[in-house]
Amino acid sequence: MLDAFTKVVAQADARGEFVGGSQIDALNAMVAGGFKRMDAVSRMTGSSSSIVADAARTLFAEQPGLISPGGNAYTSRRMAACLRDMEIVLRYVTYATFAGDASVLDDRCLNGLRETYLALGVPGGSVSEGINKMKAAALAIVGDRNGITAGDCSALLAEIGSYFDRAASAVG
Repeated sequence: MLDAFTKVVAQADARGEFVGGSQIDALNAMVAGGFKRMDAVSRMTGSSSSIVADAARTLFAEQPGLISPGGNAYTSRRMAACLRDMEIVLRYVTYATFAGDASVLDDRCLNGLRETYLALGVPGGSVSEGINKMKAAALAIVGDRNGITAGDCSALLAEIGSYFDRAASAVG
């Protein structure tokens, strides 16, 4: 995993160049929005249980076959595994948000996940839909203007949304 600063330095070093104007401007913007980023991560982390539980509840209401006998989330053991996987995806989305970089999400969570689910017979479309439901819940929590660092959060919300989209696409 590379944080945004390390990534910029590594790219400049690979090109044999100094870190330049547009790169410094982008890093300055990231630092200026750092408190918003930390607020967003804090909100998702503090609400992780409800984000996962609400997304799962809604998913199972829409796809009751998943929790019916023979369904992939039928039995408490399978249900627990489903909730655990949703929580892991959310946790790595928070790591990516904090770092401002999706590589930790890709490297430690998503690489090989689709193949694992295929081998286990887990319906990727349902997992993807569960991730989309977590996305909606997380963005609503992060986008709530009460008690958060003032300023425009639209770029950060779009970034967070892209991490969820990346995860949903990886398994779907």
